[in-house]
Amino acid sequence: MNENADLKAYNDIYLDLLLRYKDIIEEKEALYLADLPKLVTPADENVMLLAKEIQKSFPVFNYDSDFAEAVKVSYSYIREKILPISLPIQFWLKPAQTIRYSAGDIFDRAVLLCSLLIAIGNVSTRIIVATKDNSRSFVVYSEFAGKIIAVDMERGITEFDSLEKLIDSLHVGEGEETSVYEFNDKMYRDII
Repeated sequence: MNENADLKAYNDIYLDLLLRYKDIIEEKEALYLADLPKLVTPADENVMLLAKEIQKSFPVFNYDSDFAEAVKVSYSYIREKILPISLPIQFWLKPAQTIRYSAGDIFDRAVLLCSLLIAIGNVSTRIIVATKDNSRSFVVYSEFAGKIIAVDMERGITEFDSLEKLIDSLHVGEGEETSVYEFNDKMYRDII
């Protein structure tokens, strides 16, 4: 057998095992919404190293003049280096794991981005999760220089004049079952 065939066989076996114990794994992985801040880890050594790499991409990183560009560099890193995956089983990855595997689902990637932007220096950074009609949107936003820099994990970066305008852009009041919450490493809050 060749190496690719071996890898495929191992992956197939692992997937079968995971699916066999899916209910048990998902039960053990369950988190209450109020526990979500535990997933955002800006002080993690791996996150700090990545934040320093991003800061080094500037001749001399100055938070006040370079943070908005650092958001773009960070988002670009996640789009290019972190493979978007969706497994048939629900479990949580911490940012260090997302970095190590260079893969994660949209939620894992949003948590990594939030952790990274806090590590770069913006402690206001939060993740908004908007659920409407069985679909979810993930936006990582930072308050900076009197504006809101928002990264929609699927649509890119947009600047808003206020948090209210960001929330309005999510069109959350237009569906039936709507919920919006935000969190970072220090807090969790229901918005709608």
